[in-house]
Amino acid sequence: MKLHREALTPQMREYDRFFDPADLNYQPYLMYFHHPHFTSPIINTDRCGFRVSVGPDGEQASAGGPVGPGPVRVITGGSTALGIGATGDQNTLASLLWSRYAPSRPWLNFSGRCYNSTQEVLLFTLYRHLLPEIDEVVLFSGLNDLTVGRLPEWQQGDHGAFFFCGEYFEAMDDLKERNRKHSKVFGRRAERKSRVATFDDVRHDIGQVIDSAAELTLRHLDTWRRVAGPGTRISYVLQPMFLWMGKTWSPEEKLLFEEIDRISKLGTWEELYGDISTPQVARDFAEAIRVGCEKRDVRFYDLNPVVADAVGADDWMFVDRAHYTDKGHDVVAGLLAKTLGLS
Repeated sequence: MKLHREALTPQMREYDRFFDPADLNYQPYLMYFHHPHFTSPIINTDRCGFRVSVGPDGEQASAGGPVGPGPVRVITGGSTALGIGATGDQNTLASLLWSRYAPSRPWLNFSGRCYNSTQEVLLFTLYRHLLPEIDEVVLFSGLNDLTVGRLPEWQQGDHGAFFFCGEYFEAMDDLKERNRKHSKVFGRRAERKSRVATFDDVRHDIGQVIDSAAELTLRHLDTWRRVAGPGTRISYVLQPMFLWMGKTWSPEEKLLFEEIDRISKLGTWEELYGDISTPQVARDFAEAIRVGCEKRDVRFYDLNPVVADAVGADDWMFVDRAHYTDKGHDVVAGLLAKTLGLS
């Protein structure tokens, strides 16, 4: 039987190939990033792994490719800002802003699949030297920080947890075990302390999750302000997410979401992320970020109610609960430019 996902969103097969866990591109400091020189009809990256943006006349730009003399504009975030779900590079938020809704400057896609706020600012810091003057930075983010904020306390550390960090800790424990075979501690070999996360380890205090995610995000906004430069306008935008918007699903969304829940090996969305997916959680997180942004000369916008007011129940906006269709990208890009006063 052909899956609804294959019939309705065939482009997702290319994203599956792009994100094949067996071929993950591990990177120093960042943990992982996209493969360089990835080519396909759906998604393409430059020599560093940045997704290519497409301008009004079909010209292309990226941090590791052609950029031009500047000024440029940057949009960053996780896989939603990266453009997962778009049927081509020309349909991502960065490309739509550059080609249609805010075309006065080229827009560069500085987003990373599964990135949290720590990785977002690290990526920018490591590759800032490739860019000319920047007059605008838009952080289109939020969901990943709340998601990894639920991970066990022992995985959080000083800088928060990250996606796949369980595999990281397991690999480090294996390395320590190998080293112990060649050394002795206090005259005897140290016993291995195995750490395996269970559901009981997950943070269930959502207030704590919101507070820690907001604290880390605001800490990193301080760094964005310093690295981007005093002349750069910075905006933090809480990304629209299906459940945060309180949207009624379209017929296509209903088919896709129910199928994704049915075939997921990890569990349904509600089982995995239901406690951080309510509109109230989005509002509470937005308020914490808004207050912090006011103190840092960073503009803040929650785009969830803006997009919710602009679409109807039958509008097919999402390929899953976090990522947009081409129509979703277009609607969000247009409202993003209008809300932020971009030209």
